[in-house]
Amino acid sequence: MYTPDDPTRYQEVLVSPMYLAGSNGTGEAGFAPVAHWPYQYLDEGPCQLLVTSPDQRIRIGWFGDDFELWKISAAEDAFSAPRWTATFNHVTPAEMVAGLTATLVQDYDEAIASDTLGRFFTGPTAPWRDTVRPLTDAGWNLDEAAEHGTVEIIAPDDQAGILIDRRGYGSDRRTVELWAGPPGWGTRAEATFTARTPSHLITATAAVMGKSTPVVRERHQVDRRMQHLVTMTPVASATPIAEAQISRAPTPLDVRRTAVTQAVHRPARAPRTAADLRVMAEQSRSTGAAQKWTAHPAPATSARLPASSPTPRRGR
Repeated sequence: MYTPDDPTRYQEVLVSPMYLAGSNGTGEAGFAPVAHWPYQYLDEGPCQLLVTSPDQRIRIGWFGDDFELWKISAAEDAFSAPRWTATFNHVTPAEMVAGLTATLVQDYDEAIASDTLGRFFTGPTAPWRDTVRPLTDAGWNLDEAAEHGTVEIIAPDDQAGILIDRRGYGSDRRTVELWAGPPGWGTRAEATFTARTPSHLITATAAVMGKSTPVVRERHQVDRRMQHLVTMTPVASATPIAEAQISRAPTPLDVRRTAVTQAVHRPARAPRTAADLRVMAEQSRSTGAAQKWTAHPAPATSARLPASSPTPRRGR
C-alpha cells in the first residue's frame, strides 16, 4: 500500500501484460484516434462526454462515474437506435478501446470516400475462428471446458480470455466478452459486444489485447491485488530499444494529471448494490456548464471510481 509521501507512488512504470494494467484514470488513449471528431461535454445525465462522427452515426460516450465507463455504438443515422453497442468497464485499459476507435475512424473515412454505409454497419461477417485469430496467433488456447454453445479462448497465463456466446439470436444480446484479471470491482476488465457488432471491430479490439507491448502507468494506478500478476519496470531504467516499442497513451499536462490523480483516488465507500453505484455516481458528478459542439477536441477526463468492491461481475 502506498502512502501519500511515498516517492515511488507516482513513478512511471512499464506494465505487461497490457490487459492487466488497468486504467490510468483518463480516456485519452481511447479518444486519441477521434480527436478530430466533434465532441460535447454533457451537464445532465450519466454520460459526461460524447464524441460522434461528423454525421453522428458513430457515438462514443464516456460515463466517468459509472462501472460501464465507455459505450460505443453505430446507427443508420443520427436519430436511429444503435445497431450495435460495445461497452468497456472502468478497469479496461483505454489502449484496448483505441483498437476499436481507430478502426471506426478508418471505416468512416472509407465510407465517406466510397459513399457507402461503411464497414462499421455491416454486421458479423466472419466465423468465430477468424474473429479470434489475433489471439490464437499469439498463443491463446481454446478452453475445452467452456459451456455448451459457447467458445472461450484463454491467454497462456489464464488471466484473460474472450468468450463467444452462440446461443440465441437477440440483436441486443451481448454475445462476445473480452475479460482480463480475477473477479472483483478493481481487478476485472470487461469489454462486451452485442450480437450485430461487425466481426472486424471485435478482431481489432482483440488484436490490441493480444499484443505483448507494455503500457505506461504510474505505479499507484496498478491495483495492489494485481501487482503479483504483472511485470512493472521503471520507465527511467528502460533501454532505448524498449522505449521505442512502448505503446503510450498521450501524456496529459501536469496540471491535468494532478486533477485526474486526485479524482481517481478520492475516498469513497465500497458499493454494495447497483443502486449504491448510481447514488455514488450522482453525488460525485461534477457540475459545470455544458460546452458547445466543437470540431477540435482533445478530451481528457477522469474516472472517479471506488477502489474496490466485494461484488464480482463474472468469475472463472
